[in-house]
Order: sequence, then structure tokens, then C-alpha cells
Amino acid sequence: MKFYKIKRLFSGLKIALPFMLILVIILTVSFYPRSQKEGKGEEVKRVIRVWNVDTFEGGKGSRTNFIKRAASKIEKKNKGVYYLISSYTEEGATRAFAAGECPDVLSFGIGVSAYLESSLPLPYSFAGGETESGCYAYPWCRGEYYLFSLTDDFEESGSTAISVGGRNLVEVAAALNNLSGERIDSLSAYVAFLNGQYRYLLGTQRDKCRFVSRGVEVYEKSLNEFCDLYQYISVLSAEKREDCLALVETLLSEEVQKELDTIGMFPVKDGAALRTVSAFTDGDSLSAMRNAATGNEAIKNLDKFLKNV
Repeated sequence: MKFYKIKRLFSGLKIALPFMLILVIILTVSFYPRSQKEGKGEEVKRVIRVWNVDTFEGGKGSRTNFIKRAASKIEKKNKGVYYLISSYTEEGATRAFAAGECPDVLSFGIGVSAYLESSLPLPYSFAGGETESGCYAYPWCRGEYYLFSLTDDFEESGSTAISVGGRNLVEVAAALNNLSGERIDSLSAYVAFLNGQYRYLLGTQRDKCRFVSRGVEVYEKSLNEFCDLYQYISVLSAEKREDCLALVETLLSEEVQKELDTIGMFPVKDGAALRTVSAFTDGDSLSAMRNAATGNEAIKNLDKFLKNV
């Protein structure tokens, strides 16, 4: 009985063996040459990590998505590069840096100071992004401060709502334009102004986009004494510097700058405020400037923080 079972087992193997060999050959032909081709014939994509950190209110839409659209222009021309673009909060980016994480490119507003030591020099010049040793950040878009009124008379006396949103220094803008008023969160200030609770609104491009969206006719006066509403970009990877700079150059290209109106922001070259602050201003300095702006002799106290544009 045992001899019969062994004989039957060998007979089965004898029948199955040719099929097993055919299967091995098929798998070898299908997968091994293909992996060899992929390793030698196709260029491995270079992944560029880009973080976008919004520290102040924009106009409309997403600055992160805007960067993605700009990066796609490069990817279409250069199949060897891929830009992985992510949104981070200021707190998230700071925690990531403390944990040793660092992107190849950083897009950010004021208040994100930790990455200065990792930033590389840029072939550009802008007061807000410069230190004694060079330019380490350059703005790819900007906002603007405005004084809004429901009538065209900006000389009439009346109360002012000062719109507060994000990390930007609206108090400094108010002081340098000789304005005073009540600090209110951005949306509440906008609503209160429209309801007639305030004669004026000191706001930004965010409010301008809100008025347009609602179809409300509002008069505006640009406040050009000061602006910190710049979205900067820095390069942090020496190894991938060429691909990083390609993104910077694309964002600053005339073609892409003309598209900034889709997110309610403006090209830097189309308007410059007289003064700004460092792109790498830390939280303590931001608090010190707010206190200086609301105290006596505000302009004198703010001088040590300000940069001429």
C-alpha cells in the first residue's frame, strides 16, 4: 500500500513538473527584465518637498494649491522631477523643525523664524528677507493694508475697526498711518463695519475679496507706510538646489505672477510699502512690536524693528 502511494506521488509530480517550469519561466520573463529596465532605462524621479505655512489671511482660495499649479508647469517640462507640496500650520512647522524635519523649499509668512539657520542664500534682494550675510527669503506674493469706508469721504471723523487675523502686525500699520481704533477679529470687524457700527475699517486684501464676493460697493484707501503681508519662499536643500530654484523662478515668472489675482494676492513688484519687518521675526519680537505700536511714541519705539523697503 505504501509503495503504491509513493508511486502515485511521483507520477503526479512527473505530470505537474512541466507546468511548474513553464510558470517559473513566465514569472522570470515578466518581472526580472522589467525591473532591470526600470532601473536602467527610466530616470528616477527627484522628489522636492515643499511646505507652505500661512501665518496671515490671504485673499481667497489656497496659496498651497497655487504653488501646486505653478509646480505642475515644471513637472510637465521636466519628467524627472516631482514637487510634493504640503500645508503646515506655524505650530506644525515649528514642531517638525524641533524633531529634525526640514523641507527642501519653505513658503511662509512672518513668525516662522526657526528655519533661518537652514536657509540658503538666494540670488535676489528684498529687505524683509535679508540678513547681514545675504538674502535668505524672497516674497512670491503680497497682500496690502487698506482703510475702507462706505462713502468717498475719508476726512470725516468716526470710529475705526482694526481687523485682526493671523500673525500680521496690523497694529504697526495703524500706528505708522496715524490711525487708532478697536482691535476686533477679522470676520467680526468686517460684519460690524458693514452694519454701520464703525465709520472705517482698517483691513487687508481679505476684506477686499469679501466685499467683491458680496457685491458691496466700498471705497478704499491703500496704506503704504508699512506692509508685512508677504508670503516668502526659502531654499533649504543644497543637494536639490537647482530644482528648488526652478520652483522659485517659476513662482516669480511673469506668467505666474499674472495669475495671483486668482487667489486675491498681488505681485511684489507692482507695489511696495515704505517699511517692513524681517521675514524671520520670532514670536517674542512680534509681541514686542505690538506693544510698541500701541504705546506712547509708537513710531519712535518701532524704528529699531523696521526695515526700509
